[in-house]
Amino acid sequence: MIAFVGLVIGVVAGLVLQPTVPVSLQPYLPIAVVAALDALFGGLRAKLDGMFDDRVFLVSFLSNVVVAALIVFLGDQLGVGSQLSTAVVVVLGIRIFSNAAAIRRHIFKA
Repeated sequence: MIAFVGLVIGVVAGLVLQPTVPVSLQPYLPIAVVAALDALFGGLRAKLDGMFDDRVFLVSFLSNVVVAALIVFLGDQLGVGSQLSTAVVVVLGIRIFSNAAAIRRHIFKA
């Protein structure tokens, strides 16, 4: 319930405050969102499998975002930022769909 209340407060704050992302951070935001979604789907899968640990989830969430952002930053420094961004999205996308398939199998028993 606390997580749901936090989500509602965050959405309302975002709609009211309408924050802007600095131009220098804009390439990293989509990658951070995809990395966070990967951690969320992994956490949901672990919860359904009965193996959820809040510390593991928090470390996974933060490390996914930081590592993905660092990979994109490194790509920007090497001049291949868009290629590494695409690679990160593909890898995390595969993980998201894999977790989504496991969640679907668990929920629908199919």
